[in-house]
Amino acid sequence: MADLVILGASYAGTQLALAARANGFAGAITMIGDEPHLPYQRPPLSKGFLRDEVDASSLPLQSPERFAEERIVLRTGVRALRIDRTARTVALSDGSTLGYDRLALTTGARCRTLSCEGAGLANVHYLRDLADAGAIRDSAGRVRHAVVIGGGFIGLEVAAALRVLGLDVTVVEMQERLLQRAVPPLISSFLMQAHEQQGVHFRMASRVRRLVGQGAVEAVELESGEVLPAGMVVAGLGVVPNVELAEACGLTVDNGIVVDAFARTSDPLIVAAGDCASYPNPWLNASARGGAADRRVRVESIQSANDLARVAAAALADCATPYEAVPWFWSDQYGYKLQMVGTSEGREEIVLRGEVASGKFTALYLRDGILIGADSVNRPIDHMAARRLVAARVRSDAALLRDESVALKSLVPA
Repeated sequence: MADLVILGASYAGTQLALAARANGFAGAITMIGDEPHLPYQRPPLSKGFLRDEVDASSLPLQSPERFAEERIVLRTGVRALRIDRTARTVALSDGSTLGYDRLALTTGARCRTLSCEGAGLANVHYLRDLADAGAIRDSAGRVRHAVVIGGGFIGLEVAAALRVLGLDVTVVEMQERLLQRAVPPLISSFLMQAHEQQGVHFRMASRVRRLVGQGAVEAVELESGEVLPAGMVVAGLGVVPNVELAEACGLTVDNGIVVDAFARTSDPLIVAAGDCASYPNPWLNASARGGAADRRVRVESIQSANDLARVAAAALADCATPYEAVPWFWSDQYGYKLQMVGTSEGREEIVLRGEVASGKFTALYLRDGILIGADSVNRPIDHMAARRLVAARVRSDAALLRDESVALKSLVPA
C-alpha cells in the first residue's frame, strides 16, 4: 500500500490530504507543517484578526478529530530539509527521515523582503502567517503613525485594518495606480477613493530610500526626499515561491514548481499545488491576448490552492482529471467586498452594471463578445452569476449585460 507525504500544511496541503482520501487513497498520509499550529484560515489575518475581532481559536481549517478520522498524521513545528528522490525519503529538521511512495509539495511562498537601509529595524513587519499578524497587531496598539509599503491586496487590507484601529496610515506604492497588474483603472480608482474617504494617505509612483530610527523604525524616507513619520511599517511587496526543496532534488522549476494540467511535476511520483506551483491555467491562457496556450501561471489565491490540490489528489489516486476551475478571488476593505472572477487581461470592452459612486456595481469584461471576467463590489448575486457565465464562455450583447432589469443569472445556459 502506497504512503503519501505532504510537505506544507496550509490550504493546499490540507485540501490535498482530504481529497486524496475522498478519491480512495488508502495508504498512510503524513502532512508536515513548520508552524506549531493546526492548518488555519489566512484571510482574517489581514482583516478581522488585525482588528481584534477574530480570535485565533476560530481559525483552524479542520479539527484534530477530522484529521484523525481521515487517518491523516499531522506533524507540526517541523520542516523538510532534503528530498532524496532515489531513496524516496525526506529528511526533517527534527532529525527524522520519512519514506514515501508518493510525495506532494505544498510548500507555499514567503514574503518578499525590503532591501533598503533600515529594513532590519524593530516594528518593520511582513504579513504571511499568524505570528506576523500578531506582531502587527501588537505594534498597532503602541503607535500613532503607520506606513504601508505596497498597494496590493495585502497592503490595502492592512491599511484598512490599521485605519479602523485609529492609526494615521500612509500607503507608498511604486506603480502609477493601485493593483496595477491585477485590476483595470476603474477598480484602482474606486479603491483609492474608498481609502481616501477613510483618511488614508497615498504616495503613488514613489520608492522608499531608507527606513530611519534608533533600534526601532521612526520614519520612512522616500527617494523624493519626503520623510513620513512611522512608528511601524508593514511591507506588502508580494511573495517568493518556496521552491528550494524542489530545485535541490532536481525537479523542474520556473517561477514555481512546474506542473502539468494534472498537477504532476517532472517526477511522476511527485505532485505540487498552492502558491509554490506553476501550472497551465486554461481560463487565463484563453483570455490573454497573444498568450501561448500552454503559458504557465502561479496564482496566489485560496481558490487556486484548493482546486489544484484536488487535481493533485485525483492524480495520486489514479483518477486524474485536468485543472479546469475558473479563477476567483475576493478582498474586504472597510464595508466593501470586491469579488473577482476570470480575468480582465485581454479585455476589449468593459460593461458596467450599477453606479460606481453608489459603491455597488459590477464591471464585466468582454473579448470577442465573450465574457472573460468580472469584478463586483457589494453585488454578490452578480458575482455568483458571473462565475457561471465565465465558466460557460457565454457570448452576450453588451447592452443586455448592462441592462439591470435583466438578471445575469438568466443569461446562464441551461
